Amino acid sequence: MLQPKKRKYAKEFRGKMGGVATANNKIAFGDYGLKAMECGWINAREIEAARRAVAGFTKRKGKVWLKVFPHKPYTKRATNSKMLGGKGAVEGYVAVVLPGTILMEIGGLDEKVSKEAMRLAGHKFSVKTKFVSKTEI
Repeated sequence: MLQPKKRKYAKEFRGKMGGVATANNKIAFGDYGLKAMECGWINAREIEAARRAVAGFTKRKGKVWLKVFPHKPYTKRATNSKMLGGKGAVEGYVAVVLPGTILMEIGGLDEKVSKEAMRLAGHKFSVKTKFVSKTEI
């Protein structure tokens, strides 16, 4: 699963999400992409599941680019633990996405195959997604 190699500061606050994506909102490498339509956290497991869904459907033809990386750690306290003793241990990593962020791109395939592959990948993410092409944006 995706995670940073090294963290300078192990734990972060939750942060605030608002507005629309100003960076990573255009298709840069491929012909088609999957765009997030709402803000949220995307888990490292979701990114890997989407990548595997696309790779399996396309039989590894074409090229897939993942445009988000889970940099943000989230913590979880043990069950039945009292609310003292500080913050919990790092449970996993998430990527913060805003509306308009391109989550993944695909190239080298026709539109019909790409659309179906991105539809399968979109079901793996916890945010609403939309299939977009380079000509649309």
